[in-house]
Amino acid sequence: MDQSKAPVLDALAAYHESGQTPFTPPGHKQGRGADPRVRAVLGDAVFRSDVLATSGLDDRTSSQGVLEEAQELMADAVGAEHAFFSTCGSSLSVKSAMLSVAGPHEKLLVGRDAHKAVVSGLILSGIQPVWVEPQWDAERHLAHPPSAEAFEAAFAEHPDARGALVTTPTPYGTCSDLAAIAEVCHRRGKPLIVDEAWGAHLPFHPDLPTWAMDAGADVCVTSVHKMGSGLEQSSVFHLQGDLVKPEVLKGREDLLGTTSPSVLIYAALDGWRRQMVEHGEALYDQALALAQKTRDRIGRIDGMHVHGRDDFCGPGRAADMDPLQIIIDISAWEVTGYRAADWLRDKHGINLHVADHRRISAQLTHADDGDTAEVLLRALTDLAAHVPELRTGQPVEVPPPSRLRLEQTTLPRDAFFGRTEQVSWQRASGRIAAEMLTPYPPGIPAVLPGERLTEDVLRYLRTGVDAGMVVPDAVDTDVMSVRVLREE
Repeated sequence: MDQSKAPVLDALAAYHESGQTPFTPPGHKQGRGADPRVRAVLGDAVFRSDVLATSGLDDRTSSQGVLEEAQELMADAVGAEHAFFSTCGSSLSVKSAMLSVAGPHEKLLVGRDAHKAVVSGLILSGIQPVWVEPQWDAERHLAHPPSAEAFEAAFAEHPDARGALVTTPTPYGTCSDLAAIAEVCHRRGKPLIVDEAWGAHLPFHPDLPTWAMDAGADVCVTSVHKMGSGLEQSSVFHLQGDLVKPEVLKGREDLLGTTSPSVLIYAALDGWRRQMVEHGEALYDQALALAQKTRDRIGRIDGMHVHGRDDFCGPGRAADMDPLQIIIDISAWEVTGYRAADWLRDKHGINLHVADHRRISAQLTHADDGDTAEVLLRALTDLAAHVPELRTGQPVEVPPPSRLRLEQTTLPRDAFFGRTEQVSWQRASGRIAAEMLTPYPPGIPAVLPGERLTEDVLRYLRTGVDAGMVVPDAVDTDVMSVRVLREE
């Protein structure tokens, strides 16, 4: 296909040139009705390009096939058979993928390090999760994606599972052996869904981890706004093979998706695909070189350890890692990542990616350069000089992996929609959770609806919040109380 084309962008330019007068939504009518104070911040171009996808960008019957052509170009660019654009983020895309493989009360193997969007999909669908354990690094208190052997064992115990879902790369940049997991699934005629939200860039450079379609996955979900040049909420999910029918996947997306998709998001996706095909390898040559240089320089700051392959990859750990995710362990300072991240934002205007009880991280992309790297390095150097004032003496009580894992006693949907009550955290041990409790970022729930709460996990969350952890999806975000199923 002619990858120099950008059908959505071209159609948008043609719309502007045609001088059409809309008597349709959006009601701001090309920005004419928008408050000047809003336009002063957002800019006129945002409103001018915010048009209907049909009866606007394309005619009412979509006879020009603008979106369809853009999706075909995307699939061709990355070597998938089908690509579908989503303007509701990968949170919607991954739910669509799950529903295309399993239905209410059917089993799906799911890595327990899944994002909360996957858990939301379980709640909405009534799918029965069979949790597959991540590979826990007990020394560093970190989870890497589950191994192929773990999925093999789960299928052996649950041969009626309809398929499997794995998250890779993780927000920490660690990757599973997807080819091996795909082989485990396909030997049984079962599809593999990959939540590759952090890997939209992977198809475009040979030195990045293998992307899901190349490894044999059936459905792959990517968040282009995370590591690509898409606007927030832009996602693409890809399909290949015959284990999931394209009309089924499209139908599930249609069930969940908006009927008013954003042309702005479509246009940015379209342009990003063209940019990557034409310039992606050169851009990531530069980004990977910058990442290596930045990693080396951060590693020379006293008390900062930059995690690399020696830490993350090998037997019992991850199969690969994305070097653009710069994960920095600061546990030698006895300072939490929460405190460090808040200080950097307050003092230097630096917004970091993941912060946890002992780490901070900086995500680099093709958009970074020597100037942004210098800003980061100056801020981290200054952070090291202010360590004493950041110590709080409030350690996060992180239990060993065996005590972090909770027993799933009830379907997530049944617990979430059941009869509930709010109890103090001191009285919640032994009760069945009726909500998600998710340290964010990265958004991986510590507690799921239907899991039996323990003293260890409750104390981890409570001490975490005291140390700066954010748990935004809890009814009580301070976790002084917890929503649980009512006991009859």
